[in-house]
Order: sequence, then structure tokens, then C-alpha cells
Amino acid sequence: MDALITLLPGDGIGPEVAQSGKNVLARIGQQFGHNFTFSEQYIGGSAIDHCNDPLPSNTISSCKESDAVILGAVGGPKWDNPNAKIRPEQGLLGLRAVLKVFANIRPVQIIPSLSNASPLKEELLKDIDLLVIRELTGGIYFGKKERTKESASDLCIYQKYEIERIIRIAANLAKARKNKLCSVDKANVLETSRLWRDVTTNLLANEFPNTNVEHLLVDAAAMYLISRPADFDVIVTENMFGDILTDEASMLAGSMGMLPSASIGDEKVGLYEPIHGSAPDIAGKGIANPCGMIGSIALLLRHSLNLEEEAKLVEDAIYNTIENGARTADLTKKQNKALSTVEMTQKIIDNLEF
Repeated sequence: MDALITLLPGDGIGPEVAQSGKNVLARIGQQFGHNFTFSEQYIGGSAIDHCNDPLPSNTISSCKESDAVILGAVGGPKWDNPNAKIRPEQGLLGLRAVLKVFANIRPVQIIPSLSNASPLKEELLKDIDLLVIRELTGGIYFGKKERTKESASDLCIYQKYEIERIIRIAANLAKARKNKLCSVDKANVLETSRLWRDVTTNLLANEFPNTNVEHLLVDAAAMYLISRPADFDVIVTENMFGDILTDEASMLAGSMGMLPSASIGDEKVGLYEPIHGSAPDIAGKGIANPCGMIGSIALLLRHSLNLEEEAKLVEDAIYNTIENGARTADLTKKQNKALSTVEMTQKIIDNLEF
């Protein structure tokens, strides 16, 4: 297979983990005879510094021409001025809109030997294997924003078609698993959530009548993710709720550095990134956990390139590396035994065996 991959290292630890992802994907290409070509471009703070634009036109062109996009992270204290007209996060939001990736898929699985790294009791972590599907291009993050000296407002809008398309993706993913779907909203307060619940109920009844659906208010869902996480299979929710719940869910896995994500839509190009941020406090120290990024490479292989065998090989390599005792600084209290980003990446590459 020939594939063009746009690499967006971004800011903070983004370049470090992006290199890990590139190295793993290159190794997969060598083993399976694929030709992966990489185009590296600017985004976020680094793009502001070099181009005075968080999402330069060259970046947009490269991403649109690619088969998939790998993103490190954006943002950091250097650009952390809430009153600035140009901010790194505008690059990320703009990229999602340009690529029309409206569905963010975030798997959460527990590697047994990391049970003691989670703040939850180990008995609560048994049998956790869930997917959170977050609507990515609508809602309050994209609504009209207004601010005066005395007030501010952020408009939250959802169209029926936006809800229908994300629910279809979630229901199809649930159908391939346990056929169990939990839709999260705030229908007791918000009109957008009442529309969300009505559209979800009607669509599932007409198109997925055999799906076991549960509607939960977001505050209850947040509580149950901690008190009974193994009860969930596929969770679907709107943009802001999904942003918050997936960060909460990362603690089940022991570290935010472990979790990957895939952002997909109706177009061919998918966007793949770890869920963690730019972590400026550890940037340049070589201690970032690359597992979330490498897991995102597995999702890229599966969702954009339709290479299931290769995707499973990468996931198994992460699992086996962790189970064999390899740890980065975020996963162990024994810092003198913690592996660097490069060392952990190499161990995973060494475990990429047929």
C-alpha cells in the first residue's frame, strides 16, 4: 500500500510523541511492505511563530491531500493569552472543520498490570472495555461568542443532521460490540440536549431497533464512570461533555498518556492524536509517554488505511510492552526505573512481531 501521511508535531511534547508515532508507522511499513510518505507541517503555537497563523494554508493543503493526519499537541504558556486574537487552539478547531471530522473515537481499555496506577480501586477496573464517541464539530465550542467588560456568552447550537450522523456511527460501533449504547446529555436543563435525546430516540427506534440504549444525564454519567465503569460499552455525547468525560475516563487507564483517539467523518482523511495536551511542564525532557500516540497509529491503520492486522499488531505490542514491565515516568513511582520516550517507543517497536 502507498499512503501519504501529514505529520503535525505541534507544541510542547507534541514533537516528541509525534516522532514516536512516525517511527512505529515506518516500522509497520517495513514489515508489511507498505510505502508511507510523510509530509511535516506546522500547526498551533509553532505555526503562529513561523507563519503568524495557527493553521497555515500549506498545512491545510497537505492534510486535504493526505490519506491520514497525525497530530502531536497544540498550545502552551508561551501563547496562553485569553485575549489574543490568534491562539494555538484555533488551529486544532479549524483543522477539524476543514477535514470534516465530526466523530471522535476514544477507546478505554485497562492493561491489567496498570491497575495499581489508577486512582480507582482495582476491583472497579475489571472488565473495562469501552468506547467514547464525541461529537466534534458542533456545540458550544463552535457557536457564536460574545464578550463585553461586564458579560460574556457562548452559543451552543446543534442541528438535527449533526446529531443523526454521530448517533449512526456510535450505533454501528455498538452493533459490532455488545450492542449496548449510552447517550449522554443534559436534557433536564438544555434545549440542545432535549433535541439530542429526541433525535437519538427516534433514530435508534427506526434504524437500530435492537440496540440496548440508555440515556444518562452528564452529571450521572460522570459519577458512574467512577463508580461502575465496567457497565459501559459505547458512550456517545456532544462536544463539550465528551471533552470532559474522556479526560475523566483516562484516569481509569492509569494515565492520560495511555489513551489514543481517532477523529473521522464522511471524507477519507482521518485525524489521529493522543488525548493528552501539550504538557509544557515536561516538554523537551524526553519523558513523555508515547503510548497514546502509538495507540492512535493503530487507529489510523484500522480506520483510514483498513489495515486491521497491522492495527492489532501495534495494539498487542503496546499491551505486551506494558505487561512485561516497561514504564514511563507517569506510570511508576520508581522514577529511576522509568523509561524515556525514545526507550519506550523502541521497546514497543521491538515487540512488533508477526
